[in-house]
Amino acid sequence: MNTRTFDVSTTFSVQARPGLEVLGYADNTHPQIPRKQDGYVFRNALLRDVLAYLHDAGGDGMLLTGPTGSGKTSLINQIAARLNWPVQSVTCHGRLELQTLIGQFVLVNGSTQFVHGPLSVAARNGHILILNESDLMDPSELAGLNDILEGQPLVIAENGGEVIPPHPQFRVFATGNSAGSGDNSGLYQGVLRQNIALLDRFRVIRVDYPETDLEQDIIQNAVPSMPAEIISKMITVAGEIRRLFVGTANDGPELTVTMSTRTLVRWTLLANTFKGAPNVFEYSLNQALTARAEPEQREAIHRIASDIFGDYWTSRHEDV
Repeated sequence: MNTRTFDVSTTFSVQARPGLEVLGYADNTHPQIPRKQDGYVFRNALLRDVLAYLHDAGGDGMLLTGPTGSGKTSLINQIAARLNWPVQSVTCHGRLELQTLIGQFVLVNGSTQFVHGPLSVAARNGHILILNESDLMDPSELAGLNDILEGQPLVIAENGGEVIPPHPQFRVFATGNSAGSGDNSGLYQGVLRQNIALLDRFRVIRVDYPETDLEQDIIQNAVPSMPAEIISKMITVAGEIRRLFVGTANDGPELTVTMSTRTLVRWTLLANTFKGAPNVFEYSLNQALTARAEPEQREAIHRIASDIFGDYWTSRHEDV
């Protein structure tokens, strides 16, 4: 694949130094280039850090850590979409083995054939590998990435000792709700403490929920017809839910569910879909989030929302 340079300012619709460019790919037809989300709002600091890593990995991977639904994976995908950079994306879990990432023999038309996995494909072709929820994977399996992160060839003994030198544009991203040291809050089930030797090979950036003004823009772009005043109230509700979910140093979490930016967008979209229904904001909130909460917590969240929305809480969207 041929590479080309992209102007940062025009490509990502941000203010950047004139003439600042970043390398990507010329071909925009590869099937594994993520779909571009029009209206996506980039956060300058996060964009800067990811572009710096794409420019020069320096023998590192990049770990994006932060609360659920804060936009870790979408950040990488939307950058890749604008740079025509194909992505191999894997959602990790406790039973995922390194060999699955490398490749394995499968039965094809009655005979066994070696099929390369996402790690092998990304390393060979210069794609981005995203390991979503990486802190759910067994640390002894993830530690197998150490050598290739440092630029050493991937040797596939199972396929006759095949050697795959990593492509200069090969990049590895991992996302997780923890920074690899386990979850001390008890909020995320299944999170494992990762191997310190592996973590030493990753740059780490934290992706928190967007600032209020930015989140307002994100929701407004997703549902332009929603009044700004209502979006502001939704964001205030989300902030209260997040505060109770995280808790404080003196008081532990009071909720076991939270409202991520993803859930906030879902709530807004549902409110727009059912805008003619009575109690539309309560009805859509239940579908977006609270139907999976414990009854006492659901009641508490709806009470918070009712207090913040005031008279709007029992309104139809079309009447607002």
